[in-house]
Amino acid sequence: MNLGPALKKNAIPIALGVAVLLVFLLHATRVVNIPLIQHIEAISYDARLQLTMPKTLDRRIIIVDIDEKSLAEEGRWPWGRDKLATMLDRLFDQYHVAVVGFDVVFAEKDESSGLKVLEQLSQKELKNLPQFQASLSQLRPQLDHDSIFAQKLASRPVVLGYYFTSNEDRISGLLPAPTFPAGSFKGSNTAFVGATGYGANLPEFQKAAHSAGHFNPLTDFDGVARRVPMLMEYRGAFYESLSLAVFRTLSGNSAIQAVFEEGAGNIGDSMEWLRVGKLKIPVDENISALVPYRGKQGSFPYVSATDVLHGRVSAQELGGAIVLVGTTAPGLMDLRSTPVGAVYPGVEVHANLITGMLDHNIKQKPAFMMGAEITEMLLLGLVLAFTLPLLGPVKASLTALAALLLVVGINLSLWQSANMVMPLAAAMLMIIALFMLSMSYGFFVESRAKRQITGLFGQYVPPELVDEMSENPGNFTMEGESREMTVLFSDVRGFTTISEGLSPKELSRMMNEYMTPMTRIIHKHRGTIDKYIGDAIMAFWGAPLADPEHSRHALLAAMEMQQTLTQLREQFKTKGWPEIRIGVGINTGTMSVGNMGSEFRMAYTVMGDAVNLASRLESITKQYGVGIIVGENTHKAVPDVVFRELDRVRVKGKDEPVAIYEPLGAAGQVDKTTLDELKLFQQVLKLYRAQDWDLAEVQLLNLQKASPECTLYRLYLERITYFRDHPPGVEWDGAFTFKTK
Repeated sequence: MNLGPALKKNAIPIALGVAVLLVFLLHATRVVNIPLIQHIEAISYDARLQLTMPKTLDRRIIIVDIDEKSLAEEGRWPWGRDKLATMLDRLFDQYHVAVVGFDVVFAEKDESSGLKVLEQLSQKELKNLPQFQASLSQLRPQLDHDSIFAQKLASRPVVLGYYFTSNEDRISGLLPAPTFPAGSFKGSNTAFVGATGYGANLPEFQKAAHSAGHFNPLTDFDGVARRVPMLMEYRGAFYESLSLAVFRTLSGNSAIQAVFEEGAGNIGDSMEWLRVGKLKIPVDENISALVPYRGKQGSFPYVSATDVLHGRVSAQELGGAIVLVGTTAPGLMDLRSTPVGAVYPGVEVHANLITGMLDHNIKQKPAFMMGAEITEMLLLGLVLAFTLPLLGPVKASLTALAALLLVVGINLSLWQSANMVMPLAAAMLMIIALFMLSMSYGFFVESRAKRQITGLFGQYVPPELVDEMSENPGNFTMEGESREMTVLFSDVRGFTTISEGLSPKELSRMMNEYMTPMTRIIHKHRGTIDKYIGDAIMAFWGAPLADPEHSRHALLAAMEMQQTLTQLREQFKTKGWPEIRIGVGINTGTMSVGNMGSEFRMAYTVMGDAVNLASRLESITKQYGVGIIVGENTHKAVPDVVFRELDRVRVKGKDEPVAIYEPLGAAGQVDKTTLDELKLFQQVLKLYRAQDWDLAEVQLLNLQKASPECTLYRLYLERITYFRDHPPGVEWDGAFTFKTK
């Protein structure tokens, strides 16, 4: 079979397919980041996790919960340390637990016993009362709750919790000795999660406790906690997590050994494992471990802290268990978003990691997985890019389906049998994209040219223009090109305030009744609707159908929009709706027009400096107190309209000043009073730009008497007042610079 002619005929779809493959390969190699793929990858990871997690109860770990029941019985948190001392006695002496880990921080002294007040009295008012001093000496050991708690921590397998923060000003308590001292990994290519502050326990507690670990989860881009840093860096030293500290305490305080790509003890490209005795904990580029969630909240037995305090828990339930003390009470803010629940207790995150360590069941995502993913995508992508365009719809569908099943099968096999996480979303989306490209190419590009013109341009331009275009579809293209055109932006002033005063249903009705006539006016004057941006309208003239009078048509449309809005305000008033006013910016210039966007969404639109300027002109209409502002090119293109020059400005993002104008009406239709006022204001501008502040001010005051409500005159009077105190200098060109958009 000679494939040469078929390949030549399908050269364009094959080339497009290779381009699609290249985009996905760039994402897989992390040269570019495509947020959609990143989001779908996160969703696919969560789905695999939820489908394969055991969903069983692990009774080896018990969560002693500071829950609402405990708060109701014992009082609000924090409790007196005497209660916590009693809890430790219960756990170790009565229930004989193996180890206790605290997912809370004891950062402040306990003053609930009143000892501080008594000490102050002994130093002042009752200083000379021997009987009081003697009594205080006898009571002090009983009232010093912190000392009592520290004594209960000593010589017991208790692991305290603390947290790191990026707030440099937040440093409290005493950190434990680092797991690895500063300089331990000098020269390694490892991106440790770093911190600049911390909140740790009181020094007497930290010194008495067996160990301590941080309880910082690593939150991904979507706010979900899927990983926990096994080691975090602070001032060059490295500190272990709470889960790792609990496991090491349970296993006799085994030492941690870092394993790099080149072998244990050598500094290679990046760290791959942490070895604790026989346990190997796989870590990623941030030295974080994937949390092996067992199921939704409740995968571990919970007992209420108050029940432990009062000995109401069976010894069989707690005997020999690993105990984590944490909270699920909403007000104590230890709730996380996880793949198995949007609101999930943070203490259970650590419980899942400890279970994974006990079972040697933490999934790994080694560095070579990137290479495996790229190889898989390259082989499948090339095969599909070259074969799908040659196949009919049925065979192409079956081929793409087979490729999808192959990718998913390989991925799930690695997940289950090898405990490895291989990226899935990019390969699946690539197959779907190649299939969709192949199936749509013939329909949308080759056999539906005329229908494409009608379908694609019909949403932008009036039906009568679509009919003209449909007669010669070959003359029109959605490919990008450069043209001189005119663009219009309109926006409702104070829309936020308006929307707050209406119900959603009323707001929707009002905006529909506003947008519809505005759109009709634009269509009437042969304009193309680019887009609606909330309450704003963007339109342009001169494409897709050429229009030599594009500047005039845009200006006439804007003036009619303002006239029609006056009538609409009366209608809205009768319905109890607020008054609507709009600002319109128009500019003429060279701009790019065509179908632009991404592979996920395209739109026929205009781009360029001329477009940006029109948007800026719309945004400053309110500052000048006018309804319409046009640029210099639009002003020059419509000589039979009377304009008032408003100013010379530098808008945000532009260095060169531009003159801006307000249209007053068609020549011959503007009354004499307005024309006289216009001449006088032109004189004001000359005096203002010549820095003749006194004469300019006199003229402005005369104008203001005739039009006391005119924002423009007030604006220039304010500027003159400012420039008297802050002269702009001899090189000033008379332009005003806007610092914001």
